[in-house]
Amino acid sequence: MSVFALVDCNNFYASCEKLFRPDLAHAPVVVLSNNDGCVVARSREVKALGIKMGVPVFQLKDEIVKHGIVCFSSNYALYADMSSRVMNILEEEAPRLEVYSIDEAFMDLTGVDHVTDLLTFGKQVKAKVDKWTGITVGVGIAPTKTLAKLANHAAKKYPATGSVVDLMDPNRQRRLLALVEVGDVWGVGRRISEKLRSRGINTALDLANANPKAIRSEFSVVLERTVQELNGVSCLDLGCVRPTKQQIICSRSFGHRITEKQELREAIAKYTTRAAEKLRGEKRLCRVVNVFIRTSPHAKDEPHYANSLSVELPNPTDDTRDLLEVTEVLFRRIWRAGFRYMKAGVMLADFYEHGTYQQDLFRADGMKANSKVLMSVVDQINHSGLGNVFFASQGVSPQWSMKREHLSPAYTTRWEDLPVVK
Repeated sequence: MSVFALVDCNNFYASCEKLFRPDLAHAPVVVLSNNDGCVVARSREVKALGIKMGVPVFQLKDEIVKHGIVCFSSNYALYADMSSRVMNILEEEAPRLEVYSIDEAFMDLTGVDHVTDLLTFGKQVKAKVDKWTGITVGVGIAPTKTLAKLANHAAKKYPATGSVVDLMDPNRQRRLLALVEVGDVWGVGRRISEKLRSRGINTALDLANANPKAIRSEFSVVLERTVQELNGVSCLDLGCVRPTKQQIICSRSFGHRITEKQELREAIAKYTTRAAEKLRGEKRLCRVVNVFIRTSPHAKDEPHYANSLSVELPNPTDDTRDLLEVTEVLFRRIWRAGFRYMKAGVMLADFYEHGTYQQDLFRADGMKANSKVLMSVVDQINHSGLGNVFFASQGVSPQWSMKREHLSPAYTTRWEDLPVVK
């Protein structure tokens, strides 16, 4: 029988912020979205106050003062590094691992029960992650991925479990399914759950008891697999190999409205550079490049303008210089003066592996001399944390950056931000 464990970090973004601030151990903490717009993560204390996800921060001014809520801007460098540390530990503990998101992963524990008790193993994993990283996790163990999700849900919801739930026993599975609303089942969205309730299927147990063929006929084969999974039949294997991206988009809303052409040009250049870096990380070349710019569609008494333009390259490339030349031309063609721009972005698509594409018969390969070596050196320097190499078109001191007034230090990825113990 298959055995899966879902390990999920508790309040991950907020936990990362608290990790290097012991003074905030029991304080209410929220993490804000890009440009400090709304709440995207909450600590346990904030959840207890009834504050919902996605609430605009300006609506919380009174609550922030009243309850002493500490706000942080999203620190992606910190979160990504702490996630990597957690996943490395989990990878050491299981023969196979699927990193499902930045704060959760599925472990394949098939056969582990022949060596040790699964509940004991789960507690050991939780203790190791907590000790080595300071991040607390919940662990749900079950014979299918869908049941492991529900076991993890129970591990977080019921303190008596010690944040670890073994759901291998069919009787325990049925008892938990009866307590879970159908909308809380992994893969059952709001619209599907409403349709299921209209047919008298209100709990996860009701869905498990439904006729799989009827579910497939009325809904989809995906929901039929969910029914099978709820009954302990594994239909979803681990996705150990991360699927190749079909497109790369680099886009941000600006910290303030942009009216100057040079400012917006620098933003496009920055996004192009970042997209090219991600493309090389995927070990791919791209053939299609798209640039888009737009004003806010919700701004009153302001003219609205949005435009985008794409081009197909004669030969695919991953060289930042090639892509900058293209996005510069595209930007000049869609730029219009007299507007207050709030967002821009670059998209790369139509990917190829190196050496597997048909070159344009009427054009020589446009790959610049020593392109691969140069781009590799640039990436190594920028990833080392010891320096930063950038292209002049990005600007020396950009004014268009995101609003991040509550940004914490990059404690684990930047030397000058290392915490000092006195």
